[in-house]
Amino acid sequence: MAGESANNNEIVIPAITRIYLAPVGSQAPADATSPMPEALRNVGLTTEDSLKFNSEPNFEQVRSAQSSYPTRTFQTTDAATIEVDLQQWSGANFRAVYGGGEITAITVAGQTGVKHYKFAPPKIGGRTEVMAVVEVVDGGKHYRYVFPRAMQMEGVSKDLAKTKEAVLPLRLAVQGGDELDAWYLITDDPAFALPTTP
Repeated sequence: MAGESANNNEIVIPAITRIYLAPVGSQAPADATSPMPEALRNVGLTTEDSLKFNSEPNFEQVRSAQSSYPTRTFQTTDAATIEVDLQQWSGANFRAVYGGGEITAITVAGQTGVKHYKFAPPKIGGRTEVMAVVEVVDGGKHYRYVFPRAMQMEGVSKDLAKTKEAVLPLRLAVQGGDELDAWYLITDDPAFALPTTP
């Protein structure tokens, strides 16, 4: 069987990327280009080169006396993570990178109509899962990675240097379930079309 021919149209350059978050169980996008369902909130601006999606399967190997190579390899677990640095500081983005938390308004004594806000991160056991969608656009090609369940599972380290913007590090670990895909991709890229058999 001949191999596929070289095709530079199948090279993807992520010219535009967007990250959306919503409560778990929210409506997911049905296709690659329709307006995003209302519950999915755009986190806003992110740094240029910080977006990463990592899929990390783990394997065990069986070794036998008759071979210096493994005689069988089997997968034991699967894992995936999403990483991106958020440039916009907002209450919603703080809650996203800390895995939840509470925001309360504080009335300033002696100043009518002036409010300050208190953010308290979640206690142990209080982190909340989110649905996430990563959107990638390359010209006329669109890709939407959908993650029905994900959770912020790393600490938050903020560099507060005056020579650059301070970002909020979003680090989501993809969660699984019995009856749903842990993640999936929706695209209108014609390169994904199934080959027709003669």
